[in-house]
Amino acid sequence: MSDNKIDLDFMEIKNRLKSRNLPQVDLVVGIADGGKVPASLVAWKLELPLLMLKINYRDENNQPRYETPRMLKNIKIPETVKKILLVDDVGVSGKTLTLAKKQLKTLEITTLVMKGRGDIVLFPEIPTCVNWPWN
Repeated sequence: MSDNKIDLDFMEIKNRLKSRNLPQVDLVVGIADGGKVPASLVAWKLELPLLMLKINYRDENNQPRYETPRMLKNIKIPETVKKILLVDDVGVSGKTLTLAKKQLKTLEITTLVMKGRGDIVLFPEIPTCVNWPWN
């Protein structure tokens, strides 16, 4: 451990993701910036297109920057898409995922996070902050 954070190795993340059965969806949507790498890995595994919603809520020290998350860049979802896997690195308060779901409200959405709270959580046993290998 370093900085009171748990170090997660890239191979641990890859193996955990590889062992999970993920839902049948039409598109992967990542929440940038934290969800860029996790969403890319998921899209690669599922062999699906990837789009990124740009939302900002927390700073580099994981502290809320604003009272509520802010949408910085929205996306246009193709009309053929009905089911989305929404991916972020961490689901702490749920506020960022809630804002993202509002933007995608006409679609069936399943959420996936590396840790925290979501429909699918790859590391539910980790209660503290993480040193991600891509940071």
